[in-house]
Amino acid sequence: MTPPPTSLFPAALQTTILGLRLRIADPIWLWVAPLALVIGAFAAVAAARRYRRAEKLFTEARRARMLPGGGASQGAVRASALGLGLALLFVAASGPQCGEHTEIVKRAGVDLVIALDASTSMLARDVKPSRLERAKVEVSALLDRLKGDRVGLVVFAGEAFVQCPLTTDYSAAKLFLRAIDPEAMPQKGTALSAALEEARRVLEAGSRGGAGKAVLLLTDGEDFEGEVAETAGKLGEAGIRVFAAPVGTEAGEPIPLTDAKGNVTGYKKDREGKTVLTRVDIAGLREVAEKGQGKLLLGRSGEPAVSDILPELDKMQKGELESRLTVQYDERYPVVAWPAFALLLAAAAMGEGAWRRKR
Repeated sequence: MTPPPTSLFPAALQTTILGLRLRIADPIWLWVAPLALVIGAFAAVAAARRYRRAEKLFTEARRARMLPGGGASQGAVRASALGLGLALLFVAASGPQCGEHTEIVKRAGVDLVIALDASTSMLARDVKPSRLERAKVEVSALLDRLKGDRVGLVVFAGEAFVQCPLTTDYSAAKLFLRAIDPEAMPQKGTALSAALEEARRVLEAGSRGGAGKAVLLLTDGEDFEGEVAETAGKLGEAGIRVFAAPVGTEAGEPIPLTDAKGNVTGYKKDREGKTVLTRVDIAGLREVAEKGQGKLLLGRSGEPAVSDILPELDKMQKGELESRLTVQYDERYPVVAWPAFALLLAAAAMGEGAWRRKR
């Protein structure tokens, strides 16, 4: 038998009886249980009515032969078993727990720093709704699929800074992710080398448990400032793998200028008045990934293939990231579930009519 489903109700019910902690994990099913008893009672009444209608179809002389026993006892018992079985099944689904014990829970995984480009070129809309917003969506989906890994967030434009330190609280990481805005960046540009260096500092400062280390770089790869490939090579030599996920297309896209409401009012122009086109540097990012002993995560139509990093992370060495003493409750649902199944099987095997062996 498998454990009952995860909680559908926001809060579990707890009480103490004779010194034992009694807990109901999913109280919503407990509230449904009385409905099963009502169904059983309704079925019993319906069986009795059917039997009385059947009696009227025969004369008194033939009734004993056609309806042996003269009662609806088996139908009533069948309906009672059905109602009680369903009620017990709902009680089992509510997750009754009695007693508790403590366990040391260990969490193992890798350390991953996501370096996200927040320069103005990431506002280009060759990827919908924009390069930056698409990257945020993909990173958020990645966080939903991680299990036990610590994640940090580095944001960069003309300079790089830590947006979120290494953490296993993915909900908090998502909050920091949503707060990224190119307009809030103190310096314009795209300092990829600085972003990799900052990611390295985050990984080395928080290193523990012998966990594998990786950097996921999401950028369009434009405006390299510094020796990016050489920096990636140093990270690779230090045991930090660098994965590059290009965002955008190589065809080129103008950078939109928007008002406070997000409406496009024009496009960025250079000093000569020409519209600036931003193109993704696939070749440069491929070199960065190769030097960093990682992989280029190239998707379709300019979208980053962020999820492709998951198999690579699974291959890396897992380290013990944290150990916590937690309270575990003893599951008691089988004590109720097995009688429920027995009653339901008995109800299915019974017929209606009187208790009398057939010849």
